Amino acid sequence: MRRLLLISNSTMHGGGYLEHVAAALRQRLAGVRTVLFVPWALQDLDGYADKVASTFAALGFGLQSIHRTDDPLAAIGDCEAVFIGGGNTFRLLDRLHTTGAAAAIAARARRGMPYIGSSAGTNVATPTIRTTNDMPIVAPPTLAAMALVPFQINPHYLDPDPASKHMGETREERLRQFHEVADTPVLGLREGGWLTVDGDTMLLRGSTAARLFVRGEAAREIPPATDLSFLLANRSR
Repeated sequence: MRRLLLISNSTMHGGGYLEHVAAALRQRLAGVRTVLFVPWALQDLDGYADKVASTFAALGFGLQSIHRTDDPLAAIGDCEAVFIGGGNTFRLLDRLHTTGAAAAIAARARRGMPYIGSSAGTNVATPTIRTTNDMPIVAPPTLAAMALVPFQINPHYLDPDPASKHMGETREERLRQFHEVADTPVLGLREGGWLTVDGDTMLLRGSTAARLFVRGEAAREIPPATDLSFLLANRSR
């Protein structure tokens, strides 16, 4: 019953907010009038909500921000669709858990309510936020997230720059460290890429390839339009 749109990034260089996924948003939200927005990944809730409302209005959808509702859990229970935007994943997850919204959103998304996540909003759709790029500026009660998909995602995945003199770990090295302690596959979702999930079917969409990391195996390049449904069963191949 899942109807998910999991986006790596909200803005492409030189483009507007969500401009590169406008067609995918319209398709996922077909028949929806108003989207419930969760702005908790950023501090300026009003400014964030106003920005997103303007974008969604241009796409033909109304938007209600959860922070402006009298009863967030009731708003989740009544909404037609949810969009969780980017920002700091630790701050976002903390608010999702302390308000009870994580469980409420997950329950509705598993029953078919359209769920859209971008960046941090994509991170919290996975089993945990242990593969986020963000700093832990707050300490959520748990790193466990909503597990709308059974594998990890690393949004904004970056390839090593062979000309760089930076001596810190590459993104791939950090994800390999995750696999020193965990078995869960990780999909490195480059900017410009997104996933569509319809029930038990998942496709990679967008303009960029993804990179799949499976413990004990060489990383694999995944081109756009690839069927990745096998990851929904958390089986590597």
